[in-house]
Amino acid sequence: MPRMVVITGASDGIGAAAARQLAGSGHRLLLVGRSVEKTAAIARETGAEHFTADFARLDEVRALATRIAETVGDQGIDVLANNAGGIFGDRTPTADGFEKTIQVNHLAPFLLTNLLLPQLLQADAAVVNTSSVGHRLFGRIDVDDLDNRRRYSANKAYGDAKLANILFTKSLHAKFHAQGLSAVAFHPGVVRTNFAAETSSVMRLLYRTPLRRLLTVSSDTGGETLRWFIEGTPGETWFSGAYYDERELSTRVNPQVDDADLAEALWRRSAELVGIG
Repeated sequence: MPRMVVITGASDGIGAAAARQLAGSGHRLLLVGRSVEKTAAIARETGAEHFTADFARLDEVRALATRIAETVGDQGIDVLANNAGGIFGDRTPTADGFEKTIQVNHLAPFLLTNLLLPQLLQADAAVVNTSSVGHRLFGRIDVDDLDNRRRYSANKAYGDAKLANILFTKSLHAKFHAQGLSAVAFHPGVVRTNFAAETSSVMRLLYRTPLRRLLTVSSDTGGETLRWFIEGTPGETWFSGAYYDERELSTRVNPQVDDADLAEALWRRSAELVGIG
């Protein structure tokens, strides 16, 4: 059945790959990217509608939510793929005053999802959150220091943000699954893109080593995994509230993933920071 599908981070990488693979499937695709030119080019290629927003600016995220809600109207949203994100270099504050990694990867999609909840609940939607194995390798969240003012490194900031994606997934399931909403988080594989190229992270070295083709997957492969979640049936293809390593249900997770009190505390703190009830 054709679905209304919103994909963020769709101007490049696995978001663009998934859009290409979904083109012609009958779904109505709404693509979101930061670059006007790149997002428009993918939209032309796939026959999709497109929007631009910089997730380092929460006012643009709020405006994006309004435009998407107006576009979908009474149809609702069947799938929201929160795929935008990245790892950055030195600690950088956004226009909103938050550390850039946690805002782009977590606070912005948290805000967008909450603002679109009426449209999501209307359609018994699926929220698909692109996380990373980095959550297990580098993440340790302190809700009183989400900006990592005490212990900043590019890796820790990224690990915390990707851990926040999984805790957000669990909270969406706990709060809204009874109303028909499903949510899942997944690691797409270490994708062979320009990811981490402009950072000081040790992950940057992986992308430059001659072994990168043995240690990474292509954007198309990562896009196929994202597409699998988008087109899957919650409860059959994948389970709501869970974390997957590519398409495999994973128990190799950061211990904080199973801390329900932390998930609730993160939700409350995130809501406070982005200014929603």
